[in-house]
Amino acid sequence: MARIVSIDYGKKRTGLAVTDPLQIIPNGLATVATCDLMKFLLSYLERENVERIVVGEPKQPNGQPSENLARVRAFVSQWKKARPDIPIDYFDERFTSVLAHRAMIDGGLKKKARQNKALVDEISATIILEGYLRSKGL
Repeated sequence: MARIVSIDYGKKRTGLAVTDPLQIIPNGLATVATCDLMKFLLSYLERENVERIVVGEPKQPNGQPSENLARVRAFVSQWKKARPDIPIDYFDERFTSVLAHRAMIDGGLKKKARQNKALVDEISATIILEGYLRSKGL
């Protein structure tokens, strides 16, 4: 089997998470500047076998698209042109930032560590990946 990578796409920073090769355990991978995301992913694919990308679909709490959705769709379109061999799926990312902050509190992180937005993005990507795996029964 191959890994699944998830993306919490942001205007400035993007959080990434990845499964183990058996697609059982999702882990945070990195937080990268969004302008470097494509380069980072293409480099990662040279080292690791990845079968699918899952990108958080930004929605408002009422289910309407958020302002970031246009940027996410532009990235997905760019990805499909660059690597059509690796499918990319959307997965609802509502409340992932809230859940990430809750996980940080529950994990005992001090307030200063919880203000690390890059860590929040990486945890959010991990939560997206956990939800995706659960939804697929993996």
